[in-house]
Amino acid sequence: MMQKLSESVLDKFSMDFLRNQVLKNAYGNDDTVIAKRDPRILLIWYLFFGLVPWFVNDLPFLLGCFLLVMVTTVLAKVAGLVLLLFAVGVFTQTGYLLIATWIFGGDASAIAPLLILTLKVATISLASVTVFSGLDPDRLSNGLMWFGCPERLSFSISYAYRMLPMLMEEFQNVLLSYRLRGNPPAHETVRGKIKYLIYQIKIIIHAFYPLMLNTAKRSRTTVEALELKGYRYAAVNKEVRKMKLSSLKVTYDDMIFLAVSFLWVAVTIFISTMI
Repeated sequence: MMQKLSESVLDKFSMDFLRNQVLKNAYGNDDTVIAKRDPRILLIWYLFFGLVPWFVNDLPFLLGCFLLVMVTTVLAKVAGLVLLLFAVGVFTQTGYLLIATWIFGGDASAIAPLLILTLKVATISLASVTVFSGLDPDRLSNGLMWFGCPERLSFSISYAYRMLPMLMEEFQNVLLSYRLRGNPPAHETVRGKIKYLIYQIKIIIHAFYPLMLNTAKRSRTTVEALELKGYRYAAVNKEVRKMKLSSLKVTYDDMIFLAVSFLWVAVTIFISTMI
């Protein structure tokens, strides 16, 4: 039974599953409440919840911000793999210290600072997950460009988004080619499983250089195609820039989203002053 369970878990965490999760998180959330918001509004919202918690040590305020970004993360319909990585990241950074302090008899004076640090990391991480799950590469690029970000930098960020599925696909192809030419050790016994794990790690290490080389070839083809289409001229032309940003429009719902968020923050500040 345990063997079947381990096999089902390994099947779920295949390269196809990982690629689908990345694509879903980058392109599959365009019908959510967060994705319908104007990218400029989301970036302003993120600047507040991504920076302010670092400079505040008030526990009620941080807890209120954490609860708010939890709600926005649910509304953004973030992929499960991203939430799993978030949970693992927060736990490995501060969560284990909080649990260890509580288990070994730490009092409130020791637990409170760790709880504050954990809430800071969790709030900022969830705010990042919310915004970048609700923004596809084009909308993110347009929002950054509107705020005066250099066009090449905004395009580079957008292009990095688009490169992720390509990288994962190329990585899978390289791994398959190594497996077809290799002879993996038998992994029925415990010793065999250890050898098989070491074999898999070696394949991943050997696949790194072909992955970078093949991706560089594809990137060069993309750059040449952009140059043929007049990308550099379009990057500095004001009319092209105006046409590109004409799709941005702040709606009544966007203002409600900002108003509700900052009203909640005001309530948490009021509560913290009353305690």
